[in-house]
Amino acid sequence: MLLQRGHQEVHPEGQTNGLHLQVKGTNMAPWIIQIALVAMSILTETTEGKKDKVLYCSACRAIVDELNYSISQIDPKKTIHVGGFRLNPDGSLTEKKVPLARSEANLSELLDGVCGSMSDYALHVDPDTKKKQYKRFAPRSSDAGDFPDFNNFKFDGPEGSNALKFVCESIVEEFEDDIISLFAKETNHVVDKLCNEVSDQCKGTKFQSDEL
Repeated sequence: MLLQRGHQEVHPEGQTNGLHLQVKGTNMAPWIIQIALVAMSILTETTEGKKDKVLYCSACRAIVDELNYSISQIDPKKTIHVGGFRLNPDGSLTEKKVPLARSEANLSELLDGVCGSMSDYALHVDPDTKKKQYKRFAPRSSDAGDFPDFNNFKFDGPEGSNALKFVCESIVEEFEDDIISLFAKETNHVVDKLCNEVSDQCKGTKFQSDEL
């Protein structure tokens, strides 16, 4: 498979046909082409300084929300051996253990799959404030039938969730160590520290002081 970014052609009338995507090879699945188009669109917007703050801020906040939920589903009493031993005052040795939920190993595993949950999100428009944000519309198993008002969501098919997933993966790749460090130590205000202070994804937006 070879994806090429086309050039911009100028016609005699002075009009341009814009950038186009040339696809060489006919055996590509449609979803591969769609993801490639979404990725190119996001990269182009970022390069041109047109970064979608709603999309990026929502992705960052969604990462925090999904990780918080996954951590809450793990028995807080469970621990994991992190290697090495601790010397006790009586001279005996004790294995070094930490809570499993916030261990580096578990957080790394959760991060590997967190962006797969972005398909459960869609653009939400607050009926009163008109504030836009990608929010989770799919209830979790523990929500006990607490369904959101779907009238306030804008479902734009796979394109929206693919874009959110792409941005999610970009944030995780760039800030993986910071995310793990924050969740290993913090229990409160992680969304503010990650999305406003560390990554700046929500800095300067109306989401800056909001909590998930």
